[in-house]
Amino acid sequence: MSEIVGRTLAELGISKVFGVVGSGNFDLTNALRAHGVDYIAARHECGATVMADAYARMTDTVAAVSLHQGPGLTNALTGIAEAAKSRTPLLILAADTPGASVLSNFRVDQSALATAVGATPERIHSPDTAVADTLRAFRIARDQRRCVVLNLPLDIQAAHIPVPETLTVPKLPESVRPGAAAVAKLAGLLAESARPVFVAGRGARAYGPELRALAEATGALLATSAVAHGLFHSDPWSLGISGGFASPAAAELIAGADLIVGWGCALNMWTMRHGNLIGPGTVVAQVDSDAAALGAHRPVDLGIHGDVGETARDVLPRVSPRPGYRIERVAEHLAAACKWRDVAFEDVSTGDRIDPRVLSIALDDLLPAERIVSVDSGNFMGYPSAYLDVPDQYGFCFTQAFQSIGLGLATAIGAALARPDRLPVAALGDGGALMGIAELETSVRLGLPMLIVIYNDHAYGAEVHHFRDTDLGAVTFPDTDIAALARGAGCEAAVVRCVDDLDIVPKWLAGQRNTPLLLDAKISSDGGSWWLQEAFARH
Repeated sequence: MSEIVGRTLAELGISKVFGVVGSGNFDLTNALRAHGVDYIAARHECGATVMADAYARMTDTVAAVSLHQGPGLTNALTGIAEAAKSRTPLLILAADTPGASVLSNFRVDQSALATAVGATPERIHSPDTAVADTLRAFRIARDQRRCVVLNLPLDIQAAHIPVPETLTVPKLPESVRPGAAAVAKLAGLLAESARPVFVAGRGARAYGPELRALAEATGALLATSAVAHGLFHSDPWSLGISGGFASPAAAELIAGADLIVGWGCALNMWTMRHGNLIGPGTVVAQVDSDAAALGAHRPVDLGIHGDVGETARDVLPRVSPRPGYRIERVAEHLAAACKWRDVAFEDVSTGDRIDPRVLSIALDDLLPAERIVSVDSGNFMGYPSAYLDVPDQYGFCFTQAFQSIGLGLATAIGAALARPDRLPVAALGDGGALMGIAELETSVRLGLPMLIVIYNDHAYGAEVHHFRDTDLGAVTFPDTDIAALARGAGCEAAVVRCVDDLDIVPKWLAGQRNTPLLLDAKISSDGGSWWLQEAFARH
């Protein structure tokens, strides 16, 4: 039966499977490989799952993960939770103990584990239903954008079944067309607005041109949530990321809007700074293909159940051109101060530690424009997110829905495999880097031309700055030579204490780049990053 499942998934278009192979998933993984699915071996199941998550996000496809039963699945749970919360279309192929093996060491309730972290549990129920069960799991992942855990009991895997006929791949369902009345209401709000702002989220990543056209007609300024960063790159009316990462100028303009339209965007506490970016008289509209998302995080004045692209296209002919927020004074303000690198700051570099802002600006200047930036979680994360420019929405991978540290390196590996035409950049804190360091060997083995930047404050910086007036011995550590660890894994590496230490970067860029370069950047204390202070204000 493993052979049939592998063939079925290949026919459905699965092109990459990530995993860690044990006895329970050995045959299935080899069946996938035999049918042309590229297998990427990770060193930890969580890493494999996060790689697949990033790959799926950056290719707009369904990716797969192959896991052993029991501990293979439990090791992957943090990555599964991240994918489930992010609505990443992912298939977790988890071997499972036979129903009769009630005393097996590997036995756990795998369906309950999947449900507990927000994934959708599915199962191969019998040899006769193997193809139908696999197809159902795939369609849930693809059509509903869900992380699906497909349990494959060992006794059913071992069963022999006849080879079925060639599978017909089911078509994608039609996109949700908004109602005419809702379209008319949104067109009316835009016609009345003098200062409209569009905030695009995950559900808008495929519709940049449609939103730009509507924004140009209505005079709207453009912003994104963190996961859609880069969607409006190079647009002179773009505000960048809305929320905690927004520059003072961008935040001021968003808060000054009289109409905010969320396009495929949750408008949650992060994107709206706990509601502080919504003025007291601001009208809020939200467009989403998932009806349950409308008003889920805050009350909205108009909720439209519809596909972002369909809605924007339907509204455009109903509006008349108007300047809106796109006036000379705003244009000058955006040009002068919208980007964080244009905001003046006091350099707090010391003799042996570099200011993280200085580091980030220097890297932004050194690195090629065609890059794909992946960011781990932690006190440092605002710096690469705000200071490293990205070329489009496929230049930024942000696995932060579960707010777990330690996922950044695996994210960068998955993103690098998705976009081999771009320079992969992994931005990590020292805590997250050491937590996910097993995948350093994976990046070397795959020969990825990756730049890994460690923002190293030898601490769990978020806790240091949040609990600053207490005993911090539990969250501070001796300074670790992560560069030495990287060399041991086969990377090129350097310790960075000042801008001059970055001279290794252009040399590496000009070389063969057949192994990653890791920069162990010893950063100075920032007193608690700006975004973190706001995040903890209502933590």
